[in-house]
Amino acid sequence: MKHNTQLSRRNFLKSSATIGTIGVVGGIPLLSSCSSGQKDKGKEIQLPQLLNQAPDGKVLKAGLIGCGGRGTGAAIDFLNAGPNLQIIALGDVFQDKMDACREILKKEKNVEIPDENCFMGFDSYEKVIDSGVDVVLLCTPPHFRPTHVEAAVNAKKHIFMEKPIAVDPFGVRKVLASVKRAETLNLNIMSGTIRRSQKDYMETRRRVLNGEIGDIVGANIIRNGGALWYRSRRPEWTDMEYMLRNWVNFCWLSGDHITEQFIHEVDVMNWYLGKNPIKASGWGGRQRRVTGDQYDFFSIEYLYENGMRGHCAARQIDGCSNGKVEQINCSEGYADAAGKLYDLNGNMIWEYPHPEENDTQSEWNVNNPYIQEHINLVTAIRTGNTLNDGEDQAYSSLVTIMGRMAAYTGKDVTWDEVLNADLYLGPKTYIMGKVEGIPEVIPVAGVSHSE
Repeated sequence: MKHNTQLSRRNFLKSSATIGTIGVVGGIPLLSSCSSGQKDKGKEIQLPQLLNQAPDGKVLKAGLIGCGGRGTGAAIDFLNAGPNLQIIALGDVFQDKMDACREILKKEKNVEIPDENCFMGFDSYEKVIDSGVDVVLLCTPPHFRPTHVEAAVNAKKHIFMEKPIAVDPFGVRKVLASVKRAETLNLNIMSGTIRRSQKDYMETRRRVLNGEIGDIVGANIIRNGGALWYRSRRPEWTDMEYMLRNWVNFCWLSGDHITEQFIHEVDVMNWYLGKNPIKASGWGGRQRRVTGDQYDFFSIEYLYENGMRGHCAARQIDGCSNGKVEQINCSEGYADAAGKLYDLNGNMIWEYPHPEENDTQSEWNVNNPYIQEHINLVTAIRTGNTLNDGEDQAYSSLVTIMGRMAAYTGKDVTWDEVLNADLYLGPKTYIMGKVEGIPEVIPVAGVSHSE
């Protein structure tokens, strides 16, 4: 591929005028990571049209499975995505979470969920799916996602599934099988990794894949932030209740923060590179976390078959420097995936033209990506342009699991090993009682562990 080595701000501004559209988003190639990470010869990637609101149509009824903060937020985002959208059923294992969700829906959207459509217990997902819904919003701790996706596909429901989609290789393979079946049924699946639905990220990637700063040669991905919330155990709580209420601190429920939170940034890397690593080497540890069995920092190097390397590091510790880096390195410059391009000397040569805050009519306006995901999903359902990003998100989840396994064990992990591993995290049955075989013990590299 030939590239113009005389990069200038004028050239980049000129190229912005060539942006076209290839139709309404919904099953659009730019949302996929199936490309090689480079532009096909002679083919210019264009920015698809992102609607600010889904088109009108018959009423779509949705059920929410998992009524915590993210689930409640997803329900409101769905209602904000367009006309004739309803939330008609809720499912959770905790009454207080259910009550809080109902209160917020009533207060913010004047939506009342009748008692008979509020289902409690580990089997509540089945009851929500069978309640007459068209769409299910899967927002429980990610350990449960593979089973819920499978049930929703078997019932022929459209799906919004929060990230990540699994915590172990067993779960990833289960989701992959469900995603393939969903394709044969023309079901729509939208995942909650947000950046693939965010216009500034999409336009930056478009420019990079069109070769404006050369070929992609690597990536540097960092997310450093403070500690997340935790719950100390109460005397009246069983093992299961304690773990579920403190789920972001237990690996079997969240996948550790490399999978539960850092997947946003790792997914950006995968979206650009369009290929899976062949090996992960890494380390991590725990200095400040006070509950659960997880690490509070990771550093992983991913190796690709062409010799390219991507470095990914994340930390959740209070009192440290915080920041986020999503840098895609290229042969003639580098990109900040959030909306900037640089030459090799560090000079910024293009920046996403964000409009003024109150200018919602600009072609460059970036809609709230949490709502945009649901706009894309509803648009796909109503237009028949099937959208299914499940495979991409399954592999992004697996890349993070691969890195976690390398850090926990201190051993290199290959793609074939993680893809075929029989690792399953969590109990096989769910009751609000004692949880056998999952001690609150921190993994130690170089020592035998369940990973």
